[in-house]
Amino acid sequence: MISDKELVELAIKAKEKAIPTYSNFHVGAALLTEDEKIIIGANIENASYGLTICAERTAVFKALLDGERKFKSIAIAGDSDDYITPCGACRQILIEFCGNNLDVIMINKKGDFIKKKMNDLLPYSFGGDFLK
Repeated sequence: MISDKELVELAIKAKEKAIPTYSNFHVGAALLTEDEKIIIGANIENASYGLTICAERTAVFKALLDGERKFKSIAIAGDSDDYITPCGACRQILIEFCGNNLDVIMINKKGDFIKKKMNDLLPYSFGGDFLK
């Protein structure tokens, strides 16, 4: 069983794959599936900032393309003194594809971390159920 600490270490290592051409702000993510697979992601920036993709979305989209549909947790590491939290777009993707019970492990640049449920980060979320 993968521990939170192991997932944190993988998210920190994933920062090395980031391509933060303009901000120089490295973010890494490690997404854990229910069957203990780990998918990493990193932020990739583009001169047209709207085309930039965050580490969390990179990991989720890679997992979905690999056929994964059930997730336990995601760890997110950045270059900040504060714990790095998912942006609004990533919160929407995480809650829709990973569920409101997903554990979100937020890491600061010292390697300290806190853990919250996705529903705590995006209460009263909008999802596919509203479109049925």
